[in-house]
Amino acid sequence: MEAREVRNNEQARKIVETRGLSFIKVGVFDMDGVMRGKYMSKDKFFSALDNGFGFCDVVLGWDVKDQLYDNVSYTGWHTGYPDAPVRIIPESCRELPLEDNMLFFLGEFSEEASTICPRGTLQRVLQRADAMGFDVTAAFEYEFFIFNETPHSIREKNYHNIEPMAPAEFGYSVIRNTTESETYLSLLKLAEDMDFEIEGLHEETGPGVLEAAIAYDRAMNAADKAALFKTFSKIALQKQGKMATFMAKWSPDYPGQSGHIHLSLQDKNGKALFYDDSQPYNMSQTMQHFVAGQQRLMPELLAMVAPTINSYRRLIPGFWAPTEASVGVDNRTCAIRIIPGNEKSQRLEYRIAAADANPYVILAAVIASGLWGIENKVEIEAMVTGNAYDQSFPDHLQLPSTLWDAAQRLKASSMARDYFGNAFVEHFAASREWEEREFRKHISQWELDRYFEII
Repeated sequence: MEAREVRNNEQARKIVETRGLSFIKVGVFDMDGVMRGKYMSKDKFFSALDNGFGFCDVVLGWDVKDQLYDNVSYTGWHTGYPDAPVRIIPESCRELPLEDNMLFFLGEFSEEASTICPRGTLQRVLQRADAMGFDVTAAFEYEFFIFNETPHSIREKNYHNIEPMAPAEFGYSVIRNTTESETYLSLLKLAEDMDFEIEGLHEETGPGVLEAAIAYDRAMNAADKAALFKTFSKIALQKQGKMATFMAKWSPDYPGQSGHIHLSLQDKNGKALFYDDSQPYNMSQTMQHFVAGQQRLMPELLAMVAPTINSYRRLIPGFWAPTEASVGVDNRTCAIRIIPGNEKSQRLEYRIAAADANPYVILAAVIASGLWGIENKVEIEAMVTGNAYDQSFPDHLQLPSTLWDAAQRLKASSMARDYFGNAFVEHFAASREWEEREFRKHISQWELDRYFEII
């Protein structure tokens, strides 16, 4: 049996036994989309398949630096950081080609923890889509910089004067992707072996930056694949003595790193619901309402879409990142790009998204806002032609300019509480407020240069 053929607990046991494994790797994703996990003995794993297992709920209560949130109610010193129940997802079984003969399984928080869990939140949104008669398909594409560095060397250099894999801009370069073919092919092979297949991989504009387009799939599978791609591509590169970063903007000198999402809806019979050749740009009424909902709610949900301090470094005019909730047809200066096509290819591209977003959280926001638009029959505001950066937009389409402001908008959103639940909204917004407060403790080089001697 192949790993990707596993569909139930019995088959999960069988493949472990057949391979003679003593240990299995299991992982879950935290609030920021960072994988946390462990090796689990065979006996423990078999027990967990039926009964779940406990995973310290601090995973939902700390940041990317393992610093504890001090402003959340779900977990903390006041609860004693107990175990939260996790169920193993047998159909997530994958080969780990980077660890000879090892198998990997995803876990998902259950019971009360599911109300906080990013994957559980996306699950609730998809259940709502299902109740409305919709199937959602999606695909992520990521830009990421690669450096000839290690986790030790970047710290020794204090993140200054680090060496990119390539020396300068050379978008779509065949010279570069051939010279560095060993790196490219290793990522393509990894994606093939682990079932997050890459449709296209190429050099982007910037020194050492690549773009990977992950193949379309049903929405939850697409989010799983995106999260696994981010995790295991970093691992593969570190094993080669290289490092990848998915920061939204690591340098002021280069464009930020996107995490664009392509998305479409189908009915339960597989009929494309975004396509209607009697409408302008083949946009069905369903698609128009869906996009309008995304446009209208983008300012309210931006904390889920741009979840880090660094996210807002990217959202500046002229650097291929939108600054308002704009919509245009095949227009890459807009936050939402309508891509006209045939019944199979008609879709939207959610271009506001950056590479630093949690795939589960951002996809929940992207889908839920569209469903809200359908439910409320919202209409798209005037679509942009030409350069969106040069045009004016009404106040209600302006995006929050800081993570703090975005968190306040999320907390105040009745739509967010309806679709994601009060527990998730309160917890996620508080985690973003924590991120902002941690940043404010920091004294930047800019402040020292500007004020130390003169002020």
